[in-house]
Amino acid sequence: MKKYFNIAGPCNAVKHYMVPVLHRNNELIKLVEQEHYFVIHAARQSGKTTLIKALVNQLNAEGNYYALYCSLESVQVFSDANEGIPEILGNIKKSVLFSKLPHKERFAKEMQDATLSTLIYTALSKYCDILDKPFVIFFDEVDGLSDDTLITFLRQLRDGFITRPEVPFVHSIALVGMRNIRDYKAKVRDGKATLGSTSPFNIITKALTIKNFSLNDIKDLYAQHTVATGQIFTEDAIQKIYEQTDGQPWLVNAIAREIVTEILENDYTKQITIDLVEQAIQNIILRRDTHIDSLLDKLKDPRVQKIIESIILGKSNEINILDDDAQYCFDLGLIKSDDKEIIPANKIYNEVIIRILSYNTQFHLHTQVKNIWIDADGKIDMNGLLKGFQQFWRENSEIWIEKYDFKEAAPHLILQAFLQRIINGGGSILREYAAGRERMDICVIYQNYKYPIELKIKYNESTVNKGIEQLSSYLDKLGETTGWLVLFDRTPEKTWDEKISWTTQTIENKTIHIVGC
Repeated sequence: MKKYFNIAGPCNAVKHYMVPVLHRNNELIKLVEQEHYFVIHAARQSGKTTLIKALVNQLNAEGNYYALYCSLESVQVFSDANEGIPEILGNIKKSVLFSKLPHKERFAKEMQDATLSTLIYTALSKYCDILDKPFVIFFDEVDGLSDDTLITFLRQLRDGFITRPEVPFVHSIALVGMRNIRDYKAKVRDGKATLGSTSPFNIITKALTIKNFSLNDIKDLYAQHTVATGQIFTEDAIQKIYEQTDGQPWLVNAIAREIVTEILENDYTKQITIDLVEQAIQNIILRRDTHIDSLLDKLKDPRVQKIIESIILGKSNEINILDDDAQYCFDLGLIKSDDKEIIPANKIYNEVIIRILSYNTQFHLHTQVKNIWIDADGKIDMNGLLKGFQQFWRENSEIWIEKYDFKEAAPHLILQAFLQRIINGGGSILREYAAGRERMDICVIYQNYKYPIELKIKYNESTVNKGIEQLSSYLDKLGETTGWLVLFDRTPEKTWDEKISWTTQTIENKTIHIVGC
C-alpha cells in the first residue's frame, strides 16, 4: 500500500508518512508511571490524537497497564449534565467494548445505586477493582464539553483521585484538547458554578503541549517519500517550508501533499523546488482548506480579536503574556513568543490573518478598484495608487470601518485589501508585524519591483518622525531607496482637509512619501 501525506484525522503508520510522535513527547510515559492526572493541549490538527493513540498502543503492547483512548467529541452537543454525563459514560463503555481490554462485558454493570454525581466514578471504580493491572485513560476533546457537564465530570475524576488507593480507581488520566487547564477554570470562574478549593484542577500535575516539527523532523518526514518514490525535495524547498510553517504539522503535510498530488499530479520524476513550495502555499491560502478556514472562526472570538488586533497595530508590548486571553491564543497555536515579542505562530498565519480579516472588503472592492495604476512595463504607480486610496478613504472610511470587529485595526486591513485587489495574480505582499513599535511594515512585490510601505495610526506629531525613522530602517533592510509612510489620523475633531495630506522628504538619499489619511 502506497503511503501519502495525511491532512485529515490521526496519522496511521501503515497508511501515512509520519514523524514518530512518542520520541518527541517522552515525558508522558513518566507521568503515567507516577500515577499523575495531566493535560495535553495543542492547536487543532497538530497531532494530539495521533500522539495519544500511539501512546495507548505502546502501553498496551508493553503489558504493564491497560490503556484506553476515549473521545468525548460527540458529547459536546449536550448542554446539560443530566444528558452529558450519561453520554460520557456511554462513550467510555463503547470505547471499552471495542478495545482488547479484559472483562469488558462487565464494565458499567450493576449501576443501580449510582446517581448522576457518581455515575462515572462508580463505573470506573468497579471496573478497576476487577482488573489485574493499572488502568490508564486518555480522554480526547474534553475542552468541548458544556460547563455543567465538564464540572460534574471533573468532580467525579477528583473523587476517584483522592480516594485512591483505598478505593480502586484509574491509575492515570490525561485530559486532551486545544485548551490548557486554566481555560477549564475560566469556564467556572463567574457566578455560583465554582469547583471550590478541592477542585479537580488541584490534581492536574502538569499541562503539556505538542511540539512542532523541527527542521530535522521535516527532513525525515520528506525522506520517507523520497525513499518510497525517488522524488526529491531540494534543500532550499525544505528550508522554505520550515521557515514558512515553523514546523506546524498540518501545514508541513499539506504543502507536501499539495505539491505531490495536486500540482505535480504524482509525477515523481520532478524535483520539489522552492517555486513549487511558494505555489502550494498560495493555493492552500486561497482555497482556504479546513485548517486555514478554522482560523476564521477563531478570529471571531472576542478574546482572540483583542490579542490579534494589538499585534496588527504593533502594540503587542501592551499584551500581558500571563493574561488568560493571551494564554488562550498561545494554546490555540495562533501566536508565539520569541522572548522579545509576540507574533503570529508562523509566516503563513501572518498572511492568513490579514487575508481572512480583509477578504470581504477585497471582494467588494472590485467595482471601485481597477488596475489603472499599473503601466505597460509592469510597474505600479504607487503614488497614484495611494492618492486614489486617499480619495476612497475620505469617501468611504466610515462605512467600511463599521463592517469590522477590529475597529482600530480596520484602516490597516482596508488598505491591505485595496492593495491585494491590485496585485492579485501578478504579485505578493510581504507583511512584518512590528511588535511593540506601533506599526506594520509591508512590501508590495509586483513584477520583481518592490514597494515598501509602513502603516501607522497617527496619535500625535511625534508619530511622523518616529515613522520616518522606522521606514528608513525598513528601506535599508530591503535595499530600497523609496518608500511610503501611510498615517491614519483617527482624531474625530479634525476635518478631512486636515487629515488628507501628502509630503515628500529626502533623507540620506532615500525618498520618503508621507501619506496622510
